[in-house]
Parts: sequence; C-alpha cells; structure tokens
Amino acid sequence: MEAAPGVYSLGQTQGGNVHAHLLDDGSGGLTLVDALFDTDAHRILALLQSIGKAPKDIQNIIVTHAHRSHLGGLARLKELTGAPIYAHEWEADIISGDRRAQPVSYLPRAPLRVYHLQMGLNLDIARHAPIVVDHFIHEGDQIGPLRVLFAPGHSPGHLAFYWAERRVLIAGDAICTWPNFMLGWKGFLLNPKQHQASLRRLAELDAEVLCVGHGDPLRSGAAAQIRAALTKSMP
Repeated sequence: MEAAPGVYSLGQTQGGNVHAHLLDDGSGGLTLVDALFDTDAHRILALLQSIGKAPKDIQNIIVTHAHRSHLGGLARLKELTGAPIYAHEWEADIISGDRRAQPVSYLPRAPLRVYHLQMGLNLDIARHAPIVVDHFIHEGDQIGPLRVLFAPGHSPGHLAFYWAERRVLIAGDAICTWPNFMLGWKGFLLNPKQHQASLRRLAELDAEVLCVGHGDPLRSGAAAQIRAALTKSMP
C-alpha cells in the first residue's frame, strides 16, 4: 500500500497487524523502517520486487523500538542488503540479543485483542534473530528523508520519524490504528507520563499522513485526528 508518494506501508496479520515502511525519496536509495514479524523477510523482499527494486537498493534500516513484532526480518535484511541498522542505544542490546525486552503489564488492558502479545513479550516466547545495531540515533538526526524524533513511553528508546517535505509521520507504536485508532496500546506503556509528553510533541507536527507500527496508515488529516484524540484523553 502506498500511503503517500514514495511511502510504502506493508503489513501482516501476525504480530498484531504489524507494519513496516519503505521510503523512496527519489535519490536512488531506499530507507526501511522496521522489519515485520517474519524472520525470512519475504514480504519486504516481495514489495521490493513489485516496485522494481532490489535488496541492495535499501541504504538504511531503522528500528523504532525493540519489540519482537518489528524485528523479525532484521538479521536477514542486513545479510541481503548490507545496509547499516539504526536504533536508539536504549534498545540496542535487546536487538543484539544481550537483554530481554522490558516486561509490560500482566493485566488485560484495551484493546483486549492484543493481550496474547502482552503475554508473549513477558514470557519471551517468540525470539528474533539477534543482530548488532550499527549506529545509535537521537532527536534531530537525519536518516535518508526522515528526521528522528525521540518519543519514549511505549519503550525507553522508542523513536518516531517525520518526512517534512511530504508531511508523513511514522509514529511507531506511540499511536496505532488497529484494531481501532488509539494513542498506543495501554497494556504496553512502560511510562505513561513520557508517552503523553511524546504524543503532545507529535501532535505539534503538521502531519497529513500517519504511518503506525500496528494498523493501516491514515492518508489524510493525521494531525487533526491526533490532536482530537489527545484532547479527548485529557482528564
């Protein structure tokens, strides 16, 4: 699915309707954000073929955060593309397999359809193939067409990204659109205060298109919908 010109959003049911995003800014190289659940990356490879690209065209691979649903094909894609992997340092030792992801709440929280994912994370049931992060990235860095936004709360080193020229916000798991539009899955929030602060910053952007880690993208009116949801969530 092309969410905006040069922005391809690719999803799979496993992992909670998880999505990865492939960006083509016309410079000749591609930037990939996250790697879906599959360890063989076959869906991402099929997308590349469908748009006339090859694995070696991927020049950057960025990780929003180190939860299993987003790390599946990372090691395979590194092998095939040779592209550097970027992430926040607070997520890097989980990606490299040296530490488990932080446990989340054991209590069922909305949406209940993702409770099995809460338990899977806490019990460390499905593991990704470990891979070393090449570069740590932080607020304000530029990777391909994307500006890095530090957006903790869902996890300590959670990142979001903004393509200002095309008004595209990639929010990671700070916002989801599946099974319905929510300001993050409540059972996965490690720090709700940080999360609220991150959401307020994302709401200040003039985003027209919203791409998320779980669910289909919103192709219009993104900023207005985020602001409305924030206002509704305030006590």
